[in-house]
Amino acid sequence: MHRARSHAAMSVRMAPLALALALPFACVTGCSRVESPATAGQPHKHEHHPPHGGTPVVLGDETYHIELVLDPSSGTLQAFVLDGELENFIRSPVPSIEIAAEVGGAQRTLVLAAVANPATGETVGDTSLFQVQADWLRTSREFDAVLRSITIRGTTFTGVRFNFPKGNDTGG
Repeated sequence: MHRARSHAAMSVRMAPLALALALPFACVTGCSRVESPATAGQPHKHEHHPPHGGTPVVLGDETYHIELVLDPSSGTLQAFVLDGELENFIRSPVPSIEIAAEVGGAQRTLVLAAVANPATGETVGDTSLFQVQADWLRTSREFDAVLRSITIRGTTFTGVRFNFPKGNDTGG
């Protein structure tokens, strides 16, 4: 019985020492993210990468983005509504998005209709995807445009100018 008490007393006395030795090791292995220092004199460049490889159009102060994806073989243009980091899809209640484009001096209007997606539960009136088909999109690879209006989570963005395929993100 004396041995059991002696062993228990020794365990209680050694616990703080064991904890003191294990804690730094746990922090070192658990905190493995390495931050690289910024190059002297160069500001950090804030970049986003569109998930579909399309053209990002910034809404507001990078509050949201519209990613435009063109399939030139069919003349189909898709618009995905995304968050400010181009990572998460954001649903919009609008039934369509209108884009006024200038192509070779001629004015063209694109009305991208809301697209339902049963796989994600998105419906017209609650979707992040809009789409249009126009024959002129099969041959026009670049144009200046204005997104007339879109409402996202109660905020309406109007008159958003951009170039396709460059976008409108002029910041670094």
